[in-house]
Amino acid sequence: MKNSNLNNNFQRLNKQPLVFYLITSFTFLLILIRLIFLQLLNHEAYKKMSDENRIRLIATQPIRGRIIDKNGLVLADSRVNYSLIIKPQYVNETLWKNYKKVISKLFNISSDYLEKKYSDGLKNYKFSITLIDDLKVDQIIKFKENENTLIGIEISSKLIRNYPYKNLASHVIGYTQPITDIEYEVLSKRGYKLNDLIGRTGIEYVYEDHIRGEWGGEMIEVNASGTFTKSLGVKPSKQGKDVELTIDLNLQLIAEEVLKDKQGGAIIVMDPRDGAIRAMASKPNFDLNFFSKDFKPQKEYDELFNSPTKPLLNRALNAYDPGSIWKIVTAIAGLESGKFPSETLLETKPCITYGSQCFREHNDLGFGTIGYEDALKVSSNTFFYQIGYGVGVDEIFNISKKLGFTALSGIEISEQENEGLVASSQWAEKGRGWGEPGRTPWVEEDIASMSIGQFVVQVTPIQIARAYAAIANGGYLVTPYLSNMDKESLSNKRKIKIDIDPNNLQLVKNGLRKVVESGTGVSINYGVSNLPPVSGKTGTAEDGEGGPDHAWFVCFTPSEKSELLIVAFAQNTPGGGAVHALPMAREILKVWNKNK
Repeated sequence: MKNSNLNNNFQRLNKQPLVFYLITSFTFLLILIRLIFLQLLNHEAYKKMSDENRIRLIATQPIRGRIIDKNGLVLADSRVNYSLIIKPQYVNETLWKNYKKVISKLFNISSDYLEKKYSDGLKNYKFSITLIDDLKVDQIIKFKENENTLIGIEISSKLIRNYPYKNLASHVIGYTQPITDIEYEVLSKRGYKLNDLIGRTGIEYVYEDHIRGEWGGEMIEVNASGTFTKSLGVKPSKQGKDVELTIDLNLQLIAEEVLKDKQGGAIIVMDPRDGAIRAMASKPNFDLNFFSKDFKPQKEYDELFNSPTKPLLNRALNAYDPGSIWKIVTAIAGLESGKFPSETLLETKPCITYGSQCFREHNDLGFGTIGYEDALKVSSNTFFYQIGYGVGVDEIFNISKKLGFTALSGIEISEQENEGLVASSQWAEKGRGWGEPGRTPWVEEDIASMSIGQFVVQVTPIQIARAYAAIANGGYLVTPYLSNMDKESLSNKRKIKIDIDPNNLQLVKNGLRKVVESGTGVSINYGVSNLPPVSGKTGTAEDGEGGPDHAWFVCFTPSEKSELLIVAFAQNTPGGGAVHALPMAREILKVWNKNK
């Protein structure tokens, strides 16, 4: 029995080195595998992590490119914004109470306001809290005189977008905003930084890649404690490129001015030869510098985003009832159809009945028996009712398409644009956009309304500009543009010959000349000396949404070889196009003629 126990103990002692060897070997194997994983397989990843801990980038913000007018005058640039900041990690509660009193007195700012800014910063765990934004020169001087007693409070500087003319061409220029956290996940791959600016609307949005520039910075090396050891090199930031617009500042200024007393409206000034926009204004507008503020007061925010007047809406690209300025489309439809040739004479009447309604002449008398030119001159409703009813809805619709209606104009800021509506029998059969197919048929009253641009026709001022430009330039549909940036890609579609008989276009053009010589637009010549011959058309349109009438006036000059075209629109301004829209165009013509 004793010998048996000795043998068992001996066997256990002999197995111990083996067990130890196996455990050691297994441990060594695990370490070896881990080393292989770290040094060979994941070498680059861990090297990158090491470098990120060792290397820091001090980023340098790029200067955003300028937006300038056709003569090089600055419409948008960048400026340095100075802010008063506090670093709460260096300031205790007692010190802050003292600082708050000093800053409030020094800058004449409510201590409650300062307290809120400070408290909000602490809640969001910020290491730098902005107390006062956009400091003026005298405020900076005041701080510099007292900064030795305000430890932990500094003046910081950053580049912000600046619009020297504030509201001018706000819908055209557009604005910038910081990118969101969600956007950063995608845009970081394109070089954007957190809180970087990006164009949201207008030219700022369309030419974002061209304007924004590239970030630069200095690479520095730090030790384990985060202390600077050496610079590894500097890459300067790359300034963004300028964008030169076709806008003429002088014409833009007067376009904004003539809209000031209007509730709403739009002005478009265009070169009818190629579509270059010389001015585009929309009322109401907004101060572009609002978006450059770090702190945006709630009242200002509501006035911009929640106002029933919709200041962010570009009325130059939004659709409205055109009224009598639409009569050129009905006229061309009559001529092109062959049913009402150029020598057509029609008897005008006090009113003509279609369906259950008698559609009146605007003077309630009629103008006797007249042809196309005189019908345009006096803007006869009953003449064009007869033309429209005679050719039918689809003939008018087809001509409207040739003149650029029911489609986007091609202008760069198309994100603001509306295609509008021109009715057709197919549109009615499909339910008119709101009813059931087959339950909303075309009726006689529709064609009368359509013939003079009411209710079943809604078009944008930019579409009107294109259509009238085709008459002014001899039959070419132009693509409006705001910059020469895409000149090569747009050159093929800027001027398209339209499939309309030039003789018919000339007849309408003759009628538009008579409008200004002795018709409803004769007052365009009042108070203007040495003005080249002008052709144009007045328009008064009932608002399909139930508001007061709209006022329109369109003109181009010189009548032959035209160089300038103006669309003037006064929204919900009753009284007639000759009374409200024409005078706006006249003031623009004065400035253009003087400068020319």
